[in-house]
Amino acid sequence: MKILIEGAYYPITTLQNIFDDPKFYTQNGLEGKIISVGYYHSFEKNELVYMLPKVFMTDDINSVFGKTKDELLDLDSIKNIKHNLQYNWIRQSSLYFYNSLLEYRKRITDSQIVNKTERFELNTNLGDQEYSYLDLLLSFVNFYKKNKNHILYKHIEYNSNQAKKPKWEKTIRKSLPIFTSNNSPVYVSIRNKKKTINTEEELLTYFFSILENFNQDHNLNLRIEKSFKIIKGNSFKNLQVNGLTKLKKIKYRYFNDTLKRMYALCEIYFTQTDKSSSKSKREDFLSVNNYNLVFEDMIDKLFSDELNSTEVNNVSLNDLKKNDDGKIIDHIYDYKSLIDTSNIFYIGDSKYYKSNSEAGNLSKYKQFTYAKNVIQFNIDLLNMDKNKPYKTGIRYRDELTEGYNITPNFFIYGYIENEENFDESLIEKTKPLPVKSYHYKKRLFDRDTLFVHQYKINFLFVLKAYTNFNTIKTQKFREEVKRDFRKHFIDFFNDSKCCEFEFYKCKLTTSKDYESIVSDNFKSLNGKCYVNMEAELILAKHIEDGIEESIMKLFEPIRELK
Repeated sequence: MKILIEGAYYPITTLQNIFDDPKFYTQNGLEGKIISVGYYHSFEKNELVYMLPKVFMTDDINSVFGKTKDELLDLDSIKNIKHNLQYNWIRQSSLYFYNSLLEYRKRITDSQIVNKTERFELNTNLGDQEYSYLDLLLSFVNFYKKNKNHILYKHIEYNSNQAKKPKWEKTIRKSLPIFTSNNSPVYVSIRNKKKTINTEEELLTYFFSILENFNQDHNLNLRIEKSFKIIKGNSFKNLQVNGLTKLKKIKYRYFNDTLKRMYALCEIYFTQTDKSSSKSKREDFLSVNNYNLVFEDMIDKLFSDELNSTEVNNVSLNDLKKNDDGKIIDHIYDYKSLIDTSNIFYIGDSKYYKSNSEAGNLSKYKQFTYAKNVIQFNIDLLNMDKNKPYKTGIRYRDELTEGYNITPNFFIYGYIENEENFDESLIEKTKPLPVKSYHYKKRLFDRDTLFVHQYKINFLFVLKAYTNFNTIKTQKFREEVKRDFRKHFIDFFNDSKCCEFEFYKCKLTTSKDYESIVSDNFKSLNGKCYVNMEAELILAKHIEDGIEESIMKLFEPIRELK
């Protein structure tokens, strides 16, 4: 197995020896740059190749695995790597990575994440009903693990039924028994004079010969019962060449469901390797040239809620979210507001970089634009449909004060800290304070006042969750993230030194009182007040704002937002 890294440079001669086709890299002098992320297998060279995302690199040379890109290029050259348990991450991460490409491919077809022109960025020579080499490997192993006891039992049962006038002395001397739980010996192969043909043996021989070949090539550490006949070496190579012809001769012998499934797997395998078959291939691959699209979709599946079809001027939130080029510009979910019991959209943007990298200023400006688009969509909806919100409980603007609810925003990056950890999200803030954007520094309840927290998440967790999480697990994760992200914003606004705002609640309680206060002091309170869902007039006073004492007497401090 070889591992290449997206964006890394390798000698052009090395890449030409690995690939039968140059579509996975671009040449620059004597070097080639990997431009694809995915899986590749050449039947002629019989080698698996993974082109992993750049998030697996910490810099241009070193990977998160503690190996350089050149060491990852040929893992078999590392002493004992096949047998050392500390390298299990190689097999595990490669498998999850491959499954993520399959999931993305399926979601493109099912939900049309990208348009037709973008689909050609996902390259494969596999049809919807075809197996890749790796699919076959995994299918053989899974089938064996699920059915090995049943297969072995049938094998023993058949041989036992053929034991007519057994020669026990020769059997004991020539054969090794299997011991049952009470230490009683059971002889699988019994010596006798009568020779009978086992119609199942030929299929079992083909199946276990293929499985043993996978076992040896990829060090799967499978223990295959020695009583099964195994074809190895040059004999197996010959079987690969003409196996489909041999298999077809025994096609109608099997009626047992297990044996029929075994036959089907062998047939698919020999279809790929039998050179006499018109369907045989020289290679199979599944790759994508824009892996940021895959990462965006992984984050979106994990974070975002389903959006309804509500439209304003024939535009929905889904239209704002997904561009024609396939890019998902934001991840949206609605959750509890920061200042009351209403809901507000939390708007995130995933960033696909190498580990330990962060968004630049351009990305931050884009995020503020995305957030303003969502705010405007909700305001247009209110203006168009007589204050009917996008969804019950969502509240963006207070008509009395003309103040806007606070819209939380976040960036999220993928990173890898522990190559063996696939089970913890390890979400944490990369900066203690959010990035701010505003037109008026002292107006918190203004549509142009925005804050963006920055987070990083374990990429391996996202990789596993993308294909392994069911709806219940995903929903549980979302609830935890929603609660934590809100708490981080609440903690920020409860610290006046950090957020530079202090919160007050009006002592008066009637709408007439509120209307009088706001209208009489509109210049002083514009963008600083908001009547929340609980009919409380909230004042967010900037620590540098010298609001008149006569106004402040009407308010009392809020100890903390909850």
